[in-house]
Amino acid sequence: MKLAVDPAAKNTHEVLNQAPPLANYNLFTTDRALEEAAEREGAAWARPLLEEFGQRVGTEEAIQWGFQANENPPVLHTHDRFGNRIDEVEFHPAWHEVMRLSVEHGLATLPWADPKPGAHVARAALMFLASENEAGHACPVSMTYSSIPALRKQPDLAREWEPHILAARYDPRCRPVAEKSGALIGMAMTEKQGGSDVRANTTVAEPAGGGEYFLTGHKWFCSAPMCDAFLTLAQAPGGLTCFLLPRWTPEGQRNRIHIQRLKDKLGNRSNASSELEFDGAWARRIGDEGRGVATIIEMVQHTRLDCVMGSAAVMRQALVQAIHHARHRKAFGRLLIDQPLMQNVLADLSLESEAATVLLLRLARAFDARATDAREHGVARLATAVAKYWVSKRGPVAVSEALECLGGNGYVEECILPRLYREAPLNSVWEGSGNVICLDILRAMHKEPDAVASVLHELRLARGSDARLDAFAVRIEDDLQRAPTEMEARRLAERLALALQASLLVRHSIPAVADAFCATRLDGQGGRSFGTLPPHVDFRAIIERAY
Repeated sequence: MKLAVDPAAKNTHEVLNQAPPLANYNLFTTDRALEEAAEREGAAWARPLLEEFGQRVGTEEAIQWGFQANENPPVLHTHDRFGNRIDEVEFHPAWHEVMRLSVEHGLATLPWADPKPGAHVARAALMFLASENEAGHACPVSMTYSSIPALRKQPDLAREWEPHILAARYDPRCRPVAEKSGALIGMAMTEKQGGSDVRANTTVAEPAGGGEYFLTGHKWFCSAPMCDAFLTLAQAPGGLTCFLLPRWTPEGQRNRIHIQRLKDKLGNRSNASSELEFDGAWARRIGDEGRGVATIIEMVQHTRLDCVMGSAAVMRQALVQAIHHARHRKAFGRLLIDQPLMQNVLADLSLESEAATVLLLRLARAFDARATDAREHGVARLATAVAKYWVSKRGPVAVSEALECLGGNGYVEECILPRLYREAPLNSVWEGSGNVICLDILRAMHKEPDAVASVLHELRLARGSDARLDAFAVRIEDDLQRAPTEMEARRLAERLALALQASLLVRHSIPAVADAFCATRLDGQGGRSFGTLPPHVDFRAIIERAY
């Protein structure tokens, strides 16, 4: 017997009260804080490039590349089918698309290929946009960008390699660099027994004459092992030394760099991170023997800037996802965006995101001017470490709160937020964990008092603009004058970062943002979680500015 079907019955799978996909929007022109900071810090000339790139990475196609690259992680092939050692990593085509997009827009080369004022600012903004979409590929792009200052410590090597790097062409083939249209540079410093203590390095470098060496040892972490060469450290007769280790020897043979395995990581899944074995691998010295840390520190300094960028970018994308959802989702008869408690959460997240963004681009301006301006050199040296510590710490907390705004929709893998959540802790670990960074801050304060003076000068630029910031800055100066101990290093780093962010917001953002930030981050009117802003805050103005 047939059952009668009521033609008026509703389809139970009709989709109601769901936000539409967030795609085909311009990541740059919808980010007022980024727009204003790029112009203010010296990259107004790059606006057409930023607009074009922001539109490109916001397309549905580019967004899907990010998902595909992370859903199909890299695969290691140690040997070919005939048994020959090849040590190659196979990537999904989507990885190559995001890499090509970033490399060919100059994200690895812009400040070196076209060193005009504001080039580091423009490049930081471009990296920010790229990392919002797909963060894993930022690692090889960042290391390539950061390698140039270290390479220039050895002019003959720089002359040989820079043309390949600055070509800004993405060529993923595993071939000798002379046969390629572009090159990428990685870094391999960490060893099992040492971690951040690179002076515990046990890799041995045997001289072969003419600045050439053979390296034997094991590197516990090497991100992006498909790069064309790596900066690495090894113990030469004269002490710990920096080397350039190419994938191929001058004779056109594969260098004796063996990939032991790829790491199975919490996040950053699109990117390959590996363990490397050097079995008499051919390398060339950079700088003098025994000066390895001093030589490679310039690369580290630039990658720390990108740690700030990466954390700020994941916060920004998480915030945008939360606001977009709240503008379309209804609960209890009203849109979420119209509900006071949700407004409080979103406004609080907006403050955190804007503070991270403006500090990032201010640091990038210091990198632009540091070679000729002693004060900017001091800001770049000390404030970068401070920002790396604090912004990286805030990233995971902010992304977690943004995910909660979407509820269960934010917890499933079709949404970008689980990927952002896994990505968020990385920058607290990369290029020095929190304790290592704080010890470096103390070291800089002790050895480079001019850097402390530069940061204090930056804070004084806002003097008289907000009484809460004035009082907070005075307490920081008092702390600095009494030489903080190691036990106080984290507290000092946090307070310095908050003061720098507040100084920038007071001078450059809208009053609603500056007032709410100073009230809650400096004056104690906020709580210990997001969404605890005091009731006098102009929530709507802050949210509308954010997105």
